[in-house]
Amino acid sequence: MTGVRQIRLFSDPVLRAVAQPVTSFDRSLRDLVKALQATTRAGSGRAGLAAPQIGVSLRVLTFELDGRAGHLVNPRLELSERTVVADEACLSAPGLWWPLERSYSVVARGRDMYGKPVTVRALGMLARVLQHEVDHLDGILFRDRLTEEERARFDAAMA
Repeated sequence: MTGVRQIRLFSDPVLRAVAQPVTSFDRSLRDLVKALQATTRAGSGRAGLAAPQIGVSLRVLTFELDGRAGHLVNPRLELSERTVVADEACLSAPGLWWPLERSYSVVARGRDMYGKPVTVRALGMLARVLQHEVDHLDGILFRDRLTEEERARFDAAMA
């Protein structure tokens, strides 16, 4: 499972399921993290990826942006009150960008692939990436954060 994987598209039901917590920090988890990392690096403009996007319903994500790369298992986010609106895209909805409001900064806590505690403090775009990927782990797609009118335009663009 360590090679580049196909990204599941928006209509795939795995993207709507709440991902299960990781309970075993074993070789299969390390293989999953490596597959996520390889898939993130395989395309241009990819900044993060959640396990459901490659068809695995586990609470694991990877990120790589501006020289910072890593992964989080069973992540939890502490969001800042300060928010910012910026364009956002999703690998599962290729070619679509929408302005979304997100917290400007986050503190993400979780584990690494060996079970050791990890804390990631992020601002700006990396904070946005982490929020977007945790949404995937919760079965939330960025379409869900759009207004009703924007969702209708999004759906028409995906048809």
